[in-house]
Amino acid sequence: MAAVPSTMLELGTRAPKFSLNDTVSGQHQTLEDIRGENATLLAFICNHCPYVKLLKEELVRVGQDYMDRGVGMAAISSNDADQYPEDGPEAMREDALRLQYPFPYLWDEDQSAAKAYRAACTPDFFLFDADLKLIYRGRFDAARPGNGIPVTGRDLRVAMDAVLAGKPVSDEQIPSIGCNIKWKSGQEPEYHGKNG
Repeated sequence: MAAVPSTMLELGTRAPKFSLNDTVSGQHQTLEDIRGENATLLAFICNHCPYVKLLKEELVRVGQDYMDRGVGMAAISSNDADQYPEDGPEAMREDALRLQYPFPYLWDEDQSAAKAYRAACTPDFFLFDADLKLIYRGRFDAARPGNGIPVTGRDLRVAMDAVLAGKPVSDEQIPSIGCNIKWKSGQEPEYHGKNG
């Protein structure tokens, strides 16, 4: 299990547009469809990564706690499903239904969204303000597989609470860490981490 940090996309970056298939509804969702009145959160995750497995249930609670407060939210999986079929759209749909994701779980089949956002690992979080400018990218919290720290989503929740209160989000942000995005052969972007 190779641990790869997030690239920490520059704060203030405008959210790149996308159109991805929602594995539950079968409908395409765009950034504008996901966009929230007050903020928008995109989480690059997958099914098999132990770093993601650790926080999936709390991520559902984050959705339940914030989506009715004007925060748009979606999870995106960009892994190569040929090499990792447990991360493909059918398994994604099963996972979303089993965990009752309150947000769409989008399939980035050609990995274009991951590249546009410079996503490097699962999980990798991107929080945008009402104008779709990046205000937080970093870890969910300090919990990691085996470290015994409770999963709370604290770091992400602090950033979301700040934006909802109209306060600035601290730019002291700690990178997320997790399994690298599983790039298709020959598709690895220059910023990617080692496969593991």
